[in-house]
Formats: sequence, C-alpha cells, structure tokens
Amino acid sequence: MIRRALILVLDGVGIGEAPDAARYGDAGSDTLGNLARAVGGLDLPNLEAAGLGRIKPLAGVKAVANPRGAFGMMIPRSAGKDSTTGHWEIAGVHLARPFPTYPDGFPPDVISAFEARTGRTVVGNVVGSGTAIIDEYGAEQMRSGGLIVYTSADSVFQVAAHEQVVPLPELYAACESAREMLVAPHDVSRVIARPFTGKPGDFHRTANRRDFSIAPPSETLLDTLAASGIARTGVGKTDDLFAGRNLRSRHTASNAEGIAAILEWLRSDQVGFCFANLVDFDQLFGHRNDVAGFYGALRELDRALPTLTDALREDDLLFITADHGNDPTTPSTDHARECVPLLALGPQVHPVALGARDTFSDLGATVAEYLGVPYHGRGTSFERTLLRG
Repeated sequence: MIRRALILVLDGVGIGEAPDAARYGDAGSDTLGNLARAVGGLDLPNLEAAGLGRIKPLAGVKAVANPRGAFGMMIPRSAGKDSTTGHWEIAGVHLARPFPTYPDGFPPDVISAFEARTGRTVVGNVVGSGTAIIDEYGAEQMRSGGLIVYTSADSVFQVAAHEQVVPLPELYAACESAREMLVAPHDVSRVIARPFTGKPGDFHRTANRRDFSIAPPSETLLDTLAASGIARTGVGKTDDLFAGRNLRSRHTASNAEGIAAILEWLRSDQVGFCFANLVDFDQLFGHRNDVAGFYGALRELDRALPTLTDALREDDLLFITADHGNDPTTPSTDHARECVPLLALGPQVHPVALGARDTFSDLGATVAEYLGVPYHGRGTSFERTLLRG
C-alpha cells in the first residue's frame, strides 16, 4: 500500500490555556472547555467516539473507554499565537519572537512608503473588523481612489478597495509591493488584499481575496517532502501560510466546501500528504465572539467525520488538530495562546493516549517518519506509539 497522511487544522479550536498563556494576556482562555460550558454541554458524538473526551474533561463529551482513535494535546512552543506561527510549528519551524502587531495602526513612515510605492493615498490606517471597515471607509475610498489600509489583533497588513475603483491586478500589485516593503522590524505575517463591491450602505467583500505571506525562515515539513518527491496537496489557506513554498492549495469559501475538498482527496488516487485548514471557526465565529456559530461549525464537522473516516484507505492517517485558540466566550476577539487537541484516526491507529506533546512539531515529525522521509525540523515523532503492532 502507498501511505498517505492528512493533517486537518481546525483553525482556532484550542483546548485550554498554554503554560505561558498569562504572558500573552490569555489566562483563562479555553476555547473548547468554555464553549462546552456556555452551551450546556457539547453534543459531538463522532468526535467523542474518536477520543475527544479522553483528552480532558469537556461538558457533554464522554470519556469513552474504547475510542476509535489515538488522543492527546500539543503545547505551543514557538513565539506567537497566529495561524502562521501555529502551522509553521506543526511543520517543524519555531520562531524566537512573535510577528509584530499594530494595535494603534501602522507608523507614519510605513504608510508614507506604501503611498509612494502605489501612487495612491491611504484611507483609514485603523484597527478593526473588515466588514465594519468597508462600511465606514468604503464611500471615502470610492471618492478619493485611495486604498483602505487596516489591521487587526493579528499580524496583518490588509488593503481594501472597490473593484470598480481599483482593478484587481492593481490591488494585487499593491499588496505584493507592501510584502516586499514590510521587512523587520515591520515583518508582518501576512499582507491581505480585501476587494469589495456594492454601493454605500450595501458594500460586501468578494471572493477575490489574496494573501501574501512571509516565507518560513528555515526548512519545513513541506520542503522535506518535496525534496523526497512526496506529493503535497493543500486545502484552504495552508499554501498562503507558507508563501506558496512547496504547497498549492484548493482555496475554499467555507468549512463545508473544505470538507468536500478533503473528501475528494481521500477518495481520489492522489498520494502523499494533504495539509488542510477549516477557517470558519476562527474567521466567522471566534473573532466575532459568536458562541452559537462556533458550536454549529463543530457540529457540522462532527456530522461529516464518519464520511471522512469511511474514505480512509488501509495505510491512511488522519490527524485532527488546531493552530491556536480563539475562545468565543471571553471579552477578547483575539487569538488565544492555547494548547490544541490531537486526534489520530485510521485503520492502522492504535487507540492510545499520546499525552501532552511538548510541541506542535511532534506532529510534523510523525508525518515525516510515517511517509519515510528524512526530517530536520523540530519535534519528536510518536509514530511507534501510534501504530498497531
């Protein structure tokens, strides 16, 4: 049999504060635990059967005696708490410092340099939610022909413009220019093009978003797989997080579309490694403190899980994890410094406790060993514990 491995990242679905959470202002954050309490107990029968309740007590989730998968959690060790940091750590790269953020907007010299490069003025330079930003500044952007620049609690430089005022190729070129410009100490994780359409009072973002990410500073699991000739497939934003280096993704508009893309990969003749991200937990619900929406997305995944596991071949491994927390029950709408769940499923998986792994990188090391490639990143493989026999 040809071995395949799939890592499914549930963006923002943490499972309790990391040991250093207080340093990040996240003491008490517990995305799954607090969510379970807020909704009076989680009804997730398929994740429960996989071993979710064996990781730690969660209201409504039984600690089943004979789970279908292996179970544990992973502790973040790389500095930061964003998607890029979390995915890089899974792939074996640790950062000594977090990416910079701008709670008061970008410094004047950064804005002036961007205006000089693009030939357009900047509108905004504020912190806020994208939908609220275009409602507030969209009309001014259309009148002036400028570019809306804004950020959030994440390390992002976001550029919004009406598609009929700034053509998409020009908007993308402006973002590429910003990416070239934003080096240390302003080396933000991602530059994001955020085009919109409509008219004042009825603006809406389009599906033409593009992300321009910083490249990983050292060898990743993806680089190792590529050097060994192992095929790599992405679902969701994973390729953006690695600046497209040795990964191409099928970008998806929703968790449902992402799950469908994963199922298509599992049922296909494709081999190698699939790196998937379901972003709705974080983007639509965690950042908006939408408890009901977050729980609904978890139930959607739970309903889909049997279809995914039924599609696993004899030598397939499916890992379900996260990249950080985003607790919708706390006053903060920011990411949270949390441990992440770890579930492993597949016909060859021995349903054992994997414990609290010392770093997310243990997962990348395990995938590398399972696929038979040399690995130079951080982390310690748990393959021998995981597999039957």
